[in-house]
Amino acid sequence: MSELESEYRLDYFEEEGFYRKQCPVTDAYFWTRDPDRETCGEPPADDYSFIDNPGFGEEYTIEEMREEFLSFFEEHDHERIEPYPVAANRWRDDVLLTQASIYDFQPLVTSGQTPPPANPLTISQPCIRMQDIDNVGKTGRHTMAFEMMAHHAFNAREEVDDQYAYSGEVYWKDRTVELCDEFFEHMGADLEEITYIEDPWVGGGNAGPAFEVLYQGAELATLVFMSMEQDPEGEYEMKDGNRYSPMDTYIVDTGYGLERWAWVSQGTATVYEAVYPDMIQFLKENAGISLTAEEEELVHRAAKLSGYLDIDEVDDVYEARVDIADELGVDADELAELLRPLEDIYAIADHCRTLAYMFGDGIVPSNVGTGYLARMVLRRTKRLVDSVGVDAPLDELVDMQAERLEYQNRDTIRDIVRTEERKYRETLERGTRKVQSLADDYADREESIPVTELIELYDSHGIQPDMVADIAEERGATVDVPDNFYSLVADRHEGEGATEAAEEREERLADLPDTEKLYYDDQERTEFEAVVLDVIEREEGYDVVLDQTMFYPEGGGQPADHGTISTDDKTVQVSDVQIRDGVVLHRTDEDPGKGEFVRGQLDVERRRRLMRHHTATHVVGHAARQVLGDHIRQAGAQKGTDRARFDITHYERITREEVKQIEQVANEIVMQNIAVKQEWPDRHEAEDKYGFDLYQGGIPPGRNIRVITVGDDVQACGGTHVKRTGDIGSIKILTTEPVQDGIERIVFAAGDAAIEATQETEDALYEAAEVLDVNPEDVPDTAERFFTEWKERGKTIDRLKSELAEARAAAETEEIDVSGTPAVVQRLDGDADELRATANAIVDEGKVAVLGSAAGGSAQFVVGVPDNVGINAGEVVGQLAASVGGGGGGPPDFAQGGGPNVEKLDETLDEAPDVLRQVLDA
Repeated sequence: MSELESEYRLDYFEEEGFYRKQCPVTDAYFWTRDPDRETCGEPPADDYSFIDNPGFGEEYTIEEMREEFLSFFEEHDHERIEPYPVAANRWRDDVLLTQASIYDFQPLVTSGQTPPPANPLTISQPCIRMQDIDNVGKTGRHTMAFEMMAHHAFNAREEVDDQYAYSGEVYWKDRTVELCDEFFEHMGADLEEITYIEDPWVGGGNAGPAFEVLYQGAELATLVFMSMEQDPEGEYEMKDGNRYSPMDTYIVDTGYGLERWAWVSQGTATVYEAVYPDMIQFLKENAGISLTAEEEELVHRAAKLSGYLDIDEVDDVYEARVDIADELGVDADELAELLRPLEDIYAIADHCRTLAYMFGDGIVPSNVGTGYLARMVLRRTKRLVDSVGVDAPLDELVDMQAERLEYQNRDTIRDIVRTEERKYRETLERGTRKVQSLADDYADREESIPVTELIELYDSHGIQPDMVADIAEERGATVDVPDNFYSLVADRHEGEGATEAAEEREERLADLPDTEKLYYDDQERTEFEAVVLDVIEREEGYDVVLDQTMFYPEGGGQPADHGTISTDDKTVQVSDVQIRDGVVLHRTDEDPGKGEFVRGQLDVERRRRLMRHHTATHVVGHAARQVLGDHIRQAGAQKGTDRARFDITHYERITREEVKQIEQVANEIVMQNIAVKQEWPDRHEAEDKYGFDLYQGGIPPGRNIRVITVGDDVQACGGTHVKRTGDIGSIKILTTEPVQDGIERIVFAAGDAAIEATQETEDALYEAAEVLDVNPEDVPDTAERFFTEWKERGKTIDRLKSELAEARAAAETEEIDVSGTPAVVQRLDGDADELRATANAIVDEGKVAVLGSAAGGSAQFVVGVPDNVGINAGEVVGQLAASVGGGGGGPPDFAQGGGPNVEKLDETLDEAPDVLRQVLDA
């Protein structure tokens, strides 16, 4: 008997007459109403029985099925919640994409720090699981983009009710299973065909008993009872090998796959025809894919067995296909040939929906994080579109899904796709040469190109693995592409959203109360009084803890305040301020004394400059969205006293014209002198009102969050700000530059700093005007004229050098004979260009050239050799340069080098004929 067996023995099962059995195929324990049932219902124990035989009373589209589910749970006392974005890093910093509905409520709600938006609630949450990318199209049931319909209840044990943001029990396991049964019954399902498979859930340090709910071979729901946390001394050992104990909160975490419910209701061959019927029909017609009645029948028969295919579960996909083909009585290769273009079509439809979700929710392709994952999906989709022969622009295909999903930014989505396609073509042109070189190398070694090289080629150059395989075959190399290649790539980048764990509290800080933060009460105030609670000595300086403070600690891209802390006897300098678990630490140069009554004085000019720059960051961000588009998101910011930088997600370089527009919009907001408002609303009310664009600068904890409103810009922000936008003074954009692909940096100055930066630019302009002896406004034209004249003069100099070289070559020079080949050895004290030009002219006459120069204070040599002369110029230069204490080399036909011993130049040139003969003889 397992440790969790008692957790699965529900009163509801006993009341409804369920039987607990063990599946002879999967070994899993499951619950069923059917006393004669032997298998658990999950492939390979059971096949899909709903294909061509719909499992519910009616057929539903995904839109109809979604509404049916949400309405049912609303009627059963659940509040409907609007879905969150697919970019989970908008409200949490430990993951990139939303992979389940429970992600919406992690970590703040599930930990009990904040209440849920409703309790209980129901939602249909769009999700993206990159781990399924290699399964899409092949299994008939996997989609990378999907909606997880769910109902959630958040409970806390009675003895700890006052410690958490919610209390008591809403409902637990029995009611959860009962609701699941009732929804199946509502949909017209045969309840005797439903099985509840026991499958404990583990993830993210939590665990709990769970049921997989199977109907006619399809897993349609998962009911997780999150109730345990990792504990070395815990009473339960779970399947990950760790031990767990009950936790204070316990949560109903369910997931009903919308696409699969619609699929079972329609009974189509695969889930893709149920979810993307119009697009699949379009793609088939466009690519010229048509099946005979016999082929259609075979596809349907194969589809019923496709549950056996799961790249995560089977060791070899090809062997699994062979097993399916054997069961169908057909040739495995012929079956694969029939299914492959269909699988590609299915994947294209799914991937386009994934891209529509990503770009619709503001993800911009880049080299890291969510941007990398979006780029990976787009490039794979493009490769599939080309390989299957779909003759339609990719941006139109993505737009078909964006329209269906009712995104309002469809023009931007199409623009992103077109721009990314162009970048991909350029990357492929560069990367193909790299693959050819790599393939040649492994072919010479008679080794297969390893998977690590495939992943690196994809990461660095965007080269798809099948393209590597094609090139490798042409070059005589081999490559073994793993079935889960794209999952491996995704795994490499999925962890990029994780942050380092917060520093542990120092033992002395644990007993101190949170510091009262006066800087939120009056941001203009710069003096205050306080009591020193503790002084912690460091290697350099001291950390001073006060009971209250006006000093702003570093955070949100805003540097810490500086200033002084004074007693009646001494004044200490504050050079840094940090916050640790609510306690503010003031770094000082001296110890002011524990228990002392002190006066704090801020560096007023520093604080005001930081306030202007922080408020200006909000203004510039809003202006950038107005000019560049709603996809703009903050990717980082740093405020300073002289300037600030603001990193944004954008798929193109910012043009000079756009910079001017952003600057104009920003300064219009400044001149309007809008009030900068501060409020502390309930988190969920703020999210409902403003959306997750609130969290441009990070995700603050707590039930209530500080919200700063500057005109139409609303953000959760912990920084200090001016009272009105007019207090900023002015905003001047200094530069824009790409930080990385997909991230643009805007550097700007505000207030006094803007004037200073403008004056610095003007000073440089006036200095240039003085040097050019023109008025400042004439500098651009004059500089362009000078540059043109300089280029023309350079061309003239090059022409004259060439003519001089030809004249020297034609002049009478003493030739020597090197085994029948004429050679010219000459000292010519000119620069490197002259030496090269003269040597080339001599070589053009069919002679070997050995030229030496002492120009520049060192000995230099140039050696040129005509074609079909057995003298290696690199070897000759190497020997000559060694004689003057240096080195050199080059290809056999032209080389150069030299050394510091200029006094040995003539002697070395005298020895040159012997060197030529020696090299020739060798």
